Amino acid sequence: MSHSIKVCWMYHDIMDLYGDKGNMMVLQKRCEDRQINFHLETCAIGEKKDLSSFDLVFLGGGADKEQISLIPDLLKRKENIRKAMEENTFILLICGGYQLFGQYYIAADGSRIEGLKFYNYYTDTGKQGTRCIGNIIIDAKLDELHTKIIGFENHGGQTLHVTHPLGKVLHGFGNAFDAGYEGFYDGKILATYLHGPLLPKNPDVADFVITKAIQKRNPDFTINDLKPLDNTFEENARKALLKRFQIQE
Repeated sequence: MSHSIKVCWMYHDIMDLYGDKGNMMVLQKRCEDRQINFHLETCAIGEKKDLSSFDLVFLGGGADKEQISLIPDLLKRKENIRKAMEENTFILLICGGYQLFGQYYIAADGSRIEGLKFYNYYTDTGKQGTRCIGNIIIDAKLDELHTKIIGFENHGGQTLHVTHPLGKVLHGFGNAFDAGYEGFYDGKILATYLHGPLLPKNPDVADFVITKAIQKRNPDFTINDLKPLDNTFEENARKALLKRFQIQE
């Protein structure tokens, strides 16, 4: 049986901080290598899209200026995004996208950016310009996938009151200074501060996202149904980083 996934990259023209475009490139390549049809559409401010018609919605990161500019448009789409989530469209959020699904975000200048308020978490700003920066490794359990996710974080935002973290921090900061945990995952959205971008460094997470997207129309599909690909280069890079920080595989 052939499969296909339909993806919407929201605000692609302004929310592409630290190479987040690479996430879409990886998903496309890994789908094409398996003969899975990958259809990517973008959605800019003011553009009409029914997000519930997509299998996957992606929103990347951006600086405060970019986040402020898109808020009026994003809030207008709130009910459509809610409908998409209720109809099992999977949501992938990086950094700014992660923050905007919460209650609010306090920008570096102290201004308050209202979020979609789908979740109770909220984001304050680092005091006196402090930021969480550097390599990060987290131990995560994504449904049946238990994996160590590697990446790079660079955020002043301190996301608090996270009830369903993506994983436990083994090295780095996470959602906030001394948070101990990073990101958010509840089966509907996968949200994280990991840039770099995320998916080129973590092919198993890329395959998990592909699986969640396919499951919208094929709920019995599992990650084990995906054709195996050669991940030697990525796995060697992961092992090197784990060894560097003396973390067991």
